Amino acid sequence: MINRRSFITGVKGTKLTNHEIKFLDLYKPWGIILFSRNLKNINQIKKLTVHIKKIFKDKNYPIMIDQEGGRVNRLSKLIVFDTLTSEYFGELYLKNKQQFNLIYKLFIDKTSSLLSHLGVNINTVPVLDLRHKGSSNIIGDRSFSKSSKIVSNIGDICIKNFKQNSIGTVIKHIPGHGLAKVDSHHFTPTINKSLDYLKKNDFSAFKKKDSLFAMTAHIVFSKIDPNNTVTHSKKMIKIIRNQIKFKNLLISDDLSMKSLKYSMKQNTIKAFKAGCNLVLHCSGNLKEMNIVAENSPKVNQFIRKKTSEFYKILS
Repeated sequence: MINRRSFITGVKGTKLTNHEIKFLDLYKPWGIILFSRNLKNINQIKKLTVHIKKIFKDKNYPIMIDQEGGRVNRLSKLIVFDTLTSEYFGELYLKNKQQFNLIYKLFIDKTSSLLSHLGVNINTVPVLDLRHKGSSNIIGDRSFSKSSKIVSNIGDICIKNFKQNSIGTVIKHIPGHGLAKVDSHHFTPTINKSLDYLKKNDFSAFKKKDSLFAMTAHIVFSKIDPNNTVTHSKKMIKIIRNQIKFKNLLISDDLSMKSLKYSMKQNTIKAFKAGCNLVLHCSGNLKEMNIVAENSPKVNQFIRKKTSEFYKILS
């Protein structure tokens, strides 16, 4: 653990190339994230995760996935979750709590069981962004509700149930992506609401969450820090730490998203300077991966402490 670097990386295909094996051995990222391009069938996925863990000689090595249900289903070749959106669960929660508790637990249990079987131990859920009328559809039905209270309550249930099933969770996109009118994969969203409004609404959904990980929003909150996205903003990360009170590991969203306007080197350095603990790079582009790796520090004591807490969930 002590020699690992503070970044999470994607890989290109369904098995590791010789270049990727050398890269992982040399730079020792804190974790790996898998996407649909890496996932063909059960045997292949298990071989891939076993190989990754073997490289690090660590059965608990962090392997992450976005398995939300609905349209964000990286395991679509194995399982169909099209109708089981966060929006569906949010509506069910309002209509019939008893039915919600039963079906949502079943959904999480099935997801957890599949992830554990495949060797994946972190799911980047829950999405705690609020649903806002007139906002970009990038969140849309990935949100539980327009109500921060409902989003917060379901978020707690989600985190608790995955934890009971030995799967880590990543609350996202802290402190709230729901007001964005454009998709941060392609553009930089700017939110003009006051801090007072945000604290009562979008930010409040993220408060007091028992998740060991959170992922930042690549969004500018212009009334707080007009010059930087959350990922690059000391002011915003101070709010995440001191007002939202998130005290665990803060991960950047993908550094190759177009919302971030700097070079890959600068995007990496600025995220750490602002206060992110770990940075995320998803594309599997080896040239970019090298830049991120070379500009990521070795994991510090705080990261090691929180990683140990995560490993306890797995045992």
